[in-house]
Amino acid sequence: MTRDTTSGQEGLDLLAQLQSVDAALPVVVMTAWGSVELAVEAMRRGARDFVTKPFENARLLAILRTQIELSEALRKSARLEAENRLLHGEGRPAMIAECEAMQPVLEMITRVGPSDANVLITGEPGTGKEVVARTLHSLSLRREKPMVTVNAGGLAEGVFESELFGHVKGAFTDAKMDRVGRFELADGGTLFLDEIANVPMNLQSKLLRVLEIGEMERVGSSKTKRVDTRVISATNANLDTEVRENRFRQDLLFRLNTIEIHLPPLRERKEDIPRLASYFLASHARRYRKNLHGFDASAMHLLLDNPWQGNVRELNHVIERAVLLAQGDQIRSVDLALRSSRESSGRLEDMSLEEVEVFLIKKALAKNDGNVSHAARALGLSRSALYRRLERYGL
Repeated sequence: MTRDTTSGQEGLDLLAQLQSVDAALPVVVMTAWGSVELAVEAMRRGARDFVTKPFENARLLAILRTQIELSEALRKSARLEAENRLLHGEGRPAMIAECEAMQPVLEMITRVGPSDANVLITGEPGTGKEVVARTLHSLSLRREKPMVTVNAGGLAEGVFESELFGHVKGAFTDAKMDRVGRFELADGGTLFLDEIANVPMNLQSKLLRVLEIGEMERVGSSKTKRVDTRVISATNANLDTEVRENRFRQDLLFRLNTIEIHLPPLRERKEDIPRLASYFLASHARRYRKNLHGFDASAMHLLLDNPWQGNVRELNHVIERAVLLAQGDQIRSVDLALRSSRESSGRLEDMSLEEVEVFLIKKALAKNDGNVSHAARALGLSRSALYRRLERYGL
């Protein structure tokens, strides 16, 4: 401030220097020689706001608080975008998995991702099987082509063949026009068959044929179509047991599990909970436009203490609910609406109908080692009915 005291040029020069060091740094300009022209020039050069002297403390504090909050939100947004970009690049997958139990998984994804090999992903419900499938696709040479997902657990047997292979007009009563199946939609790309154990036995031979020779026909058509589709499948069932009990073809299993990747449950990778929780918090806070910064100590303790029968999906669901309920600038234990392991044996008569249903589903899954088919049988539900409840409750 030695050249002069009235032009404001020194401040503008300093602003330029600050911008060259860190373009994302929020700068508020203050001067006793305020004018419209000087304010416009400062804002044009990157200043976030302009304050003239004499100033009011309350207004200055409000401006600074706003700029800090905006800067933090922008940093979080940039970090999430960078992580998303990494999912579409080469090299080690950008999954949130730093614990020792997940290192073999990351190594296998890195090695087989660029290939066209069929991959079977196993693990309990909610462990992130679709995330692995999308990462495999993003690392492959097919990443510019579509990845199409089919949830076999949510399809009725009567529409399964049409969903996979398509149909022609008039093939059945409601077939009022031709329809392209998922295999054709994924031609050149990847087809993700989630809950593959639910494919009806009478359709498994047709699925095997597509995997072996790349040929299929739409329902009601005799015209053979060729498709070039990589198949990634997933299940929480023990397919070896399904084969022994004649519910799954062994030759189809051999075609599906060229490579098998098993995902450990969240209770075996608790070291990843803080980072997973922070990722979900940033994502949901941005979605719901809430200014939240992390978890207080009691909330994080509760997250680490929870058994997480629903695994990562349940964690995501709990964090989303907490973001909506939070009233401060941090997630507190009360926002999580979780009971600690010491409190989890509460009486059914004290629970709502929804809480009872969630409790019984979690208990059935735990008793059956995460096997949805066995849990559904124990609960007196069909597999598709249980899958709908798992989706509804984020389990």
